Amino acid sequence: MVTGRRAAAHGPVDGARLEVPGELLGAPGYVARRLYQAYLANWVRAVDSTVTGPQFAVLVAVDKYPGEDQGSLAHVAALDRSTMADVVRRLEERGLVDRRTALNDARRKLLHLTEEGERTLAEVNRRARDLDRKLLRGRTAAGIQQWLEELNGVAEHWESLIED
Repeated sequence: MVTGRRAAAHGPVDGARLEVPGELLGAPGYVARRLYQAYLANWVRAVDSTVTGPQFAVLVAVDKYPGEDQGSLAHVAALDRSTMADVVRRLEERGLVDRRTALNDARRKLLHLTEEGERTLAEVNRRARDLDRKLLRGRTAAGIQQWLEELNGVAEHWESLIED
């Protein structure tokens, strides 16, 4: 059983920190949400307040697979199709991504980074890697690799449950 820990938020009246119930600390979804919330706060402070995590994922995917269609890249970026369309529209409006219609299928939208997109990605990626080093400080390279393999395994398992 996981025991309670002090919460980051102050109590309602006297400023005392409340303990997070063990039931929450032992709930994978709660822990994943805590990690995500802390990561978002660090991202905004250390990386970029205008390029979101999903936007960054799309920029990386487009950089890795230039000219691929939007639907295929949605999977790479771990976004559903409607979210992908919204993210790409925003990136296109900012001049970071160029969306072109496929010659053989007008429904397919092929994505490319613009020059500004390439510059933005390079800068944001540098700061993101700096954040990664800060977040993983104190862990060995082997420990980091094992931890990431475990987290990716959990993500794949949870994603497979959606498909059931």
